[in-house]
Amino acid sequence: MRVVLGVGGGIAAYKAALLLRLFTEAGHSVTAVPTEAALQFVGKATWEALSGKPVRTDVFEAVESVNHVRLGHEADLVVVAPATADLLARAAGGHADDLLTTTLLMAHCPVLLAPAMHTEMWGHPATRANVALLRERGVHVLDPDVGRLTGPDSGPGRLPEPEAIFAAALALVDQASDGASGVGALAGKHVLVSAGGTREPIDPVRFLGNRSSGKQGSAIARAALEAGARVTFVAAHLDVAPPAGAETVPVDSALQMRDAMLANAPGADAVVMAAAVADFRPAELLGSKLKKRDDAQDPVIALVRNPDILVELVARRNAEEPSQFIVGFAAETGDEQGSVLEYGQAKLARKGCDLLVLNEVGADASGAERVFGRDSNSVQLLSRGGGDPEHVAGSKDEVARAVVRRISQELAASRGTGPRAQSQ
Repeated sequence: MRVVLGVGGGIAAYKAALLLRLFTEAGHSVTAVPTEAALQFVGKATWEALSGKPVRTDVFEAVESVNHVRLGHEADLVVVAPATADLLARAAGGHADDLLTTTLLMAHCPVLLAPAMHTEMWGHPATRANVALLRERGVHVLDPDVGRLTGPDSGPGRLPEPEAIFAAALALVDQASDGASGVGALAGKHVLVSAGGTREPIDPVRFLGNRSSGKQGSAIARAALEAGARVTFVAAHLDVAPPAGAETVPVDSALQMRDAMLANAPGADAVVMAAAVADFRPAELLGSKLKKRDDAQDPVIALVRNPDILVELVARRNAEEPSQFIVGFAAETGDEQGSVLEYGQAKLARKGCDLLVLNEVGADASGAERVFGRDSNSVQLLSRGGGDPEHVAGSKDEVARAVVRRISQELAASRGTGPRAQSQ
């Protein structure tokens, strides 16, 4: 794969050298294109030694090969790390005043920008507007990490680690070959995703919870980001880090999850309710720790029902935004009354969502857990529109891409460009 690695003028440029090494060690051909400011931090000799190629910064170098056009045309992937506030502004404005910005204008391949700057720069309305505009155009812009910055202060603005940028870049290329789930398929769309397991407090120490790791919901949020969407990620308890690039809203309990989902659903093009929400919560929250005493009776904890968030989201959609596409999840087991598929189909009809991702949970024949905490998954996608269930098996990332593919197809159809619209 031919990779153009753009490097902006920030102190995090040294991490780009490590990123370049990751690409070359994986067998990819890398052309480094630093800005003049970047060379103040890491010299040209370093980039040439690591890439094995000459390094140029100006459009008037290598004129005989029309370098400012050729690089963007030939690239399979463009990654810019660090992308400074100035570089984001120039890219959003369509500037073409050096080799890197002209390459960005010429690129027809996936483009990933990894910002790094001071917290105030990242939070400035001008920078936020530039990032939003780039994402609307299908450019994948990561959110910076939160951590130690130049000097003694900390906050959002730190360049993600090279390994995380490398993984995100390869995922973009994989998505680009996936058709409807590829880069830009959800450009300009807002996708709301919930993930993780809620925790229902009993007292200041204990809670009722479940075994959800949040891996599948996190994978769906990543896949939506890779497809160009703006993603709001409502996160309960997770065993994994929230996806870089999503706007994360942390919650703890089912009631907090309900409030966050209903607050963020208006205006979203698609809502994915992947969180494992507790069906019940203690009727009373104790103000002090429930004591275990040898002379006391076993405690009895009364439970009350939690609201059905998916049903509420569907009702709100039906009343206010009929074009919003809603995806629900169901973790089911079969019994003598019915199969997993039968229970899933009944739940789809009862909930009223457009797509239901059906998991069979519990232990398999070997005693291993099928879903919770695993990196693989096997699901059936059930559509409210009818048709045979679609079986998807593989890694949770592969399942996520299948779900995002269905979302992008349905949204395209609702605009009159696909089979959903033609059948209406």
